[in-house]
This record gives sequence, C-alpha cells and structure tokens, in this order.
Amino acid sequence: MAERTLERDTAIVLLSGGLDSCVTAAIASEEHDLAFLHVNYGQRTESRELRAFHAIADFYRISRKLIVTIDHLRQIGGSSLIDDGMRIPEADLLRKEIPPTYVPFRNAHLLSIAVSWGEVLPARKIFIGAVEEDSSGYPDCRREFYEAFNKAVRLGTKPDSFLEIMTPIISLTKDEIVKKGLELHAPLDRTWSCYQNEDLACGVCDSCALRLRGFQRAGAVDPIPYLKRPFY
Repeated sequence: MAERTLERDTAIVLLSGGLDSCVTAAIASEEHDLAFLHVNYGQRTESRELRAFHAIADFYRISRKLIVTIDHLRQIGGSSLIDDGMRIPEADLLRKEIPPTYVPFRNAHLLSIAVSWGEVLPARKIFIGAVEEDSSGYPDCRREFYEAFNKAVRLGTKPDSFLEIMTPIISLTKDEIVKKGLELHAPLDRTWSCYQNEDLACGVCDSCALRLRGFQRAGAVDPIPYLKRPFY
C-alpha cells in the first residue's frame, strides 16, 4: 500500500529579489507549494531586482509566477526610491525618523495585489519578508500593520477564501535572517538589495548597510559583488 502524503496548500510569496524575501521564500517552501509575485512600482533598481526574482524562481522551480507593473506610486512620488530628483542618502543605522527611501504605504498596495491573486489561485497563505528591525523608518513593516491588514483581508474577501498574511521573519535581526537563509540553503547569491546600483551594490545605502552588517554579525561573507564593503 502506497504511503499517504499530505496535500500542500498553495502560498504566494511576495518576492522582491532581496535577502529578506528570499529567506521568506525558503521558509514558505518547507510546507507549501509556492507561487511567486513580483511588483514593479518604478523603483530605481527594478531591472536588477527582476533578474534576482527570476533567478530565485528558477532555483525553486516555480512555475506559477506573476509580474505586475504599476505606475501610480511613481506618479505619486514622495520617495527617493521612485523619484530621480531625490537623493538616496548614505546609511545611517541609528536613524529614528522615517527615511526618504520610504515609499508611502507601499506594502498595502503590494499586499492588495497578492490578496486578489490569492483568491483566484486559490491560495491559503501570503508570505512577505517584512522585518520589524526596519520599522523605525518604515511604518508598514510593523507587526501591528499586518495584524490590521489580516483583519481587512478577512472582511474583504469571499467567506471561503481563508487567506492569511504570514510574516515569518518579522521579529528577526538581519544576522538571524542570514543564518536562517544559510540553514535552509536559500540562494542568497542570487539576491539583490542595493537601493541605487544594478551592477555592483553600492555598500553605503541603508539597505546595503543593513545587509552587510547582517552577514558580518553572522560570521559569513555576503556573496554578491560590492563597490565598497564597509565594516558595520
């Protein structure tokens, strides 16, 4: 008699192509069949992020992929990630105020797209690589935001949808995220996190600094190429 296997639910992973979303995908892959969603919202490094998305999707052999392009966030502006007239600041890991790289309410837009797709697939879970370590600057990375959004999902979807947003790394530090990725053999060499460069990561923007510090504290070497590798 053949051994019975448990059916795996479908989970959507919001995959930017960065470190956090890659490790989130690795975690989700342990218990779910995956579908990957990537959103181009006019960010400076979109073409490089898209390459990372495809590379990670190839690694996990993902057949269900959705790439969505929206332009309203760039039209709205208000962030140096999407407004070429604004400068990407150098890293300040002690900053408490909201940085100019914050894209106003971005994660709500991305999650809404994921929820719509989740109803159609259908999926049971939506994974996003939000990290509360970033929440001093990004209000849509806070645990409370996702608790509230999950309530909105329950109220605004079909009764039989049962969709839930999952944030498995939200309480981890960057070095813990790196260690988790290495433990799960996630393809960290295929990821991209730099806010401003597409060939060599700058090493001096907030995203590069957080990433480099995470690898340094984890006692590991970041496998992607950098223009500069400061010690943080």
